[in-house]
Amino acid sequence: MPAANNITPTPELRTGRPGFLASGLGTALFSSAVFGLSGSFAKSLLEAGWSPGAAVTARLTGAALILALPAAFALKGRWHKLRDNWLTIVLFGLIGVAACQLFYFNAVARLSVGVALLLEYLAPVIIVLWLWAASRRRPRLLTAGGTLLSLAGLVLVLDLTGAVKVDLIGVLWGMAAAVCLAIYFFITARENDTLPPIVLASGGLMTGAAVMWLAAATGLLPMTFSAADTTLGPWTTPWWVSLAGLVVLATVLAYVSGIMAARALGSKVASFVSLTEVLFAVLWAWLLLGELPGAIQLLGGVLIVGGVILVRVDELRAAASPGEKGAGVTASPLEHANDVEPVP
Repeated sequence: MPAANNITPTPELRTGRPGFLASGLGTALFSSAVFGLSGSFAKSLLEAGWSPGAAVTARLTGAALILALPAAFALKGRWHKLRDNWLTIVLFGLIGVAACQLFYFNAVARLSVGVALLLEYLAPVIIVLWLWAASRRRPRLLTAGGTLLSLAGLVLVLDLTGAVKVDLIGVLWGMAAAVCLAIYFFITARENDTLPPIVLASGGLMTGAAVMWLAAATGLLPMTFSAADTTLGPWTTPWWVSLAGLVVLATVLAYVSGIMAARALGSKVASFVSLTEVLFAVLWAWLLLGELPGAIQLLGGVLIVGGVILVRVDELRAAASPGEKGAGVTASPLEHANDVEPVP
């Protein structure tokens, strides 16, 4: 859920025009729906013989090329903005794009799409626990309750009773993706409104793609591509159909619509709506891959998302009451929402 930009809701939104608000919510839901497709498209490629590194690299490269032109237009010749924000772009590309997606795709290769994404969505909980340990100050009651609720959900998702077999390596990949997301929150906790969101998204994708190709050229990252057909639901399609869906729908349209939603609703409200991505990811995986988490895992997913919502609500309350900020330990990284998401 990244970007270094925080855009104040427009006057139209503050006056509460129903049409405009409905339009913003619709855009945010569309963004979550297409973002949720990434796991299904990626898994169809992985099952056809692609390596996770190859799928991520192809996704980043294709999306970066498509977004390059609109990003250049958004800069309007102000190329110095790239130089002034190079560190933000590089960190977003390395952590929020390349590492986060590579770890998530590795998790998807071993787990169901829904479980892999639920593990990544534990990032806010990781932040709360880290700040609690580092500052030795107890978080506010609502934040603590949300954290415990999400941890209880994690136990159910992992199904420690053994009713559903969960791959331990896949779990570690999913948690690694969550750690990357948490690190990104810390990096972008400071507001920076000097870089257009579309430029940050494009620059991050380019950086991530360059890093992936470099890792492949040095032999650090296995790259296996395949021309075998992929399977999506009842259809057998050429490999490029899944790749096109991964690049155009689950990346380009997802990022652009997410930025539009953040502009319309404000990035904090949009970040709440983005939690529906988990629901969409589970639905798409069911329809396109025929996989569905077990009943106990679905219950765990509800608890995880519910816990994250409680943590976010607490942060909004703290932001609205500055005098209470001292009582909490998570205000800095979580209260600043972002216009560009790093989610897979």
